[in-house]
Amino acid sequence: MTEIVSISEAAAFQIKDMMKESEEEQAYLRVGVKGGGCSGLSYGMGFEHEITDEDEILKQHGLTILIKKEDAPILNGTQIDYKQSMMGGGFTIENPNAIANCGCGSSFRTAVNTGTPEEC
Repeated sequence: MTEIVSISEAAAFQIKDMMKESEEEQAYLRVGVKGGGCSGLSYGMGFEHEITDEDEILKQHGLTILIKKEDAPILNGTQIDYKQSMMGGGFTIENPNAIANCGCGSSFRTAVNTGTPEEC
């Protein structure tokens, strides 16, 4: 069975490091989608302290990941990685449901959800 979201070991290591630096080691990782961006939808990741009935709960690489049930179909099969290069490091998100992405790489739309596009 495919996870809604899969986080690589490198991404999990980076997230844990960020949690430690911001003293959020007891927090959960929330991965979500919101309207906006050039293509209509934008990804979001942040720390959360409470689980609700609206959350899907995943456990990967020692992280507890929360995803709102309404975001699950949009994110289904998404892979999050962390890549380091000469220009620095950053998270990459590969979403098989995205049919269009903008140049910044953080905005997208799916065949069934166009979101709320904004001017770039």
